[in-house]
Amino acid sequence: MVDQSKEAILSEEGPDTLRRNLHNRHIQLIAIGGAIGTGLFMGSGKTISLAGPSIIFVYMIIGFILFFVMRAMGELLLSNLEYKSFSDFAADLLGLWAGYFTGWTYWFCWVVTGIADVVAIASYFQLWFPDFSAWMGALLCIAILLTLNIATVKLFGEMEFWFAMIKIVAIVTLIATGIVLVAMHYSSPGGGTASLSNIWDHGGMFPKGLSGFFAGFQIAVFAFVGIELVGTAAAETHDPKTVLPRAINAIPLRIIMFYVLALMVIMAVTPWDQVVADRSPFVEMFVILGLPAAASIVNFVVLTSAASSANSGIFSTSRMLYGLAQQGVAHRRFGMLSSRAVPTMGLFFSCLCLLGGVALIYLIPNVMTVFTLVTTVSAILFMFVWTIILCSYLAYCKKYPQRHTESSYKMPLGKFMCWICIAFLAFVIVLLTLETDTRQALMVTPLWFLMLAVGWFLRKHKAG
Repeated sequence: MVDQSKEAILSEEGPDTLRRNLHNRHIQLIAIGGAIGTGLFMGSGKTISLAGPSIIFVYMIIGFILFFVMRAMGELLLSNLEYKSFSDFAADLLGLWAGYFTGWTYWFCWVVTGIADVVAIASYFQLWFPDFSAWMGALLCIAILLTLNIATVKLFGEMEFWFAMIKIVAIVTLIATGIVLVAMHYSSPGGGTASLSNIWDHGGMFPKGLSGFFAGFQIAVFAFVGIELVGTAAAETHDPKTVLPRAINAIPLRIIMFYVLALMVIMAVTPWDQVVADRSPFVEMFVILGLPAAASIVNFVVLTSAASSANSGIFSTSRMLYGLAQQGVAHRRFGMLSSRAVPTMGLFFSCLCLLGGVALIYLIPNVMTVFTLVTTVSAILFMFVWTIILCSYLAYCKKYPQRHTESSYKMPLGKFMCWICIAFLAFVIVLLTLETDTRQALMVTPLWFLMLAVGWFLRKHKAG
């Protein structure tokens, strides 16, 4: 029997509306699985090679800041239970333009993230089939995910549940295996010995100085994209006042478990200067140890992780287009549903946009170059959304001081911490100008906001 009170995401059941076919177990596993993304599995190789062991501090700092961003979001969502997402409170607190810009940017965020995931899948596929073209692998992945999403919402939920379960079991197993190898002082065929001292013995904690430390922030930020889904998914449950604080308060523990511990284990088993920048260190760790069968298993896990993220992206972008169509700020066809209550037009359009990833791999054969370019664009757009959350919080404190005073789930240090978080996000944008590949992405991103501004102007002009 469908438990209506604890299900995801959408509106009342009916012939012309999206159906509530996701159960509470789906939401919980999707939220936990969302903490283990492609940025960790694929991007950590490059961040380790850029920053060395100091990458641990990079992840901790970003996680610390984003915890406060999520606390701000939590207080806002609980201040008015009519708010279902940041797009809702942005429109109410900052103006309709903010809701429009946030809604469309968040849709684009997930399209770009989906492209990064498809690029990563193509890379993982090549471990098994080196002669198979990367762009062909990406095309095949999009076709499979489109087919599965067209079927039913329930099938999406089941896929995500098991994808997330595989990721969680794998990361815990990897950490446990690493601890055992370190405890045994395991000697790899290459001559290295697993030891905790590997973390600091190869040039110290900051082997590449402050410049290397700062360079690690870009892909590390991408590893956290989608962290806000924890709040919005929990806000849709029957008891948000209990579920939402619990979901947000679990974020620091997840960061320590999935990011800090995993990276420490990798660098203890494989010294950071032996980590291959353009490959997943999770896979490479077992290759270096001379365990190719284990490497294939880990490759399967990281492939399913990227497929899970791409699957979530396709699902969420199609539903966002449906929501934007319902609000009248997207074409009405995106608001039409199939007989199985699936927004097929939104699905087809989102998958069409993902083909941009296939084109990029075809034009730029180096997968890591494409991944860095795409993840930088994604990180910039997500930082815009996080900044809108913080600006909405400042507006809320000014507009509804009574609600803020009576809030049962206040953001610690309130407005002061809000400004610290905004300053940090601005600092990361400045860091993106230091590297050539990230600077290129930073120069391209304003085109998106220009397009949105033109769309908003034409919409206002038409309404007027």
